Amino acid sequence: MSGLNKDHGKLIHMLHDTQKKFGYIPAHSISQISGELKISESEIFGVLTFYKAFALEPRGRHLITICMGTACHVRGGVQIVEEMERKLNIKVGKTTANRKFTLETVNCLGCCAIGPVVVVNGKYYSNITIKKVDAILKEYQESE
Repeated sequence: MSGLNKDHGKLIHMLHDTQKKFGYIPAHSISQISGELKISESEIFGVLTFYKAFALEPRGRHLITICMGTACHVRGGVQIVEEMERKLNIKVGKTTANRKFTLETVNCLGCCAIGPVVVVNGKYYSNITIKKVDAILKEYQESE
């Protein structure tokens, strides 16, 4: 962000508040924040796309994050991603039509010794195999 000023310091806070309210950052909010803080929409969009914590589309009730760091990757992380995509009928970065699940990957969760690792709503699952994917999904499909 060029020309850092006091309003730039408020940006992250406002984005977090907006996401908490809507579950994601709607386009109309970007325009509103831009006007309020006198920061260009392109600068705000740059922040939104830089930080993985922000979503530009509605997320599912259950956020599934799969580690794709080196240790998880070599232990079958790619196959876990492919199985999740197949079972949920979505690609990484997307949300199921019923808004129940969103599937994401991250570069590293820092759990290399217990990989592959899957995190659902903050709950960690270690040493995941393709055979464990059904049980994980079932836990959250039945929770409602």
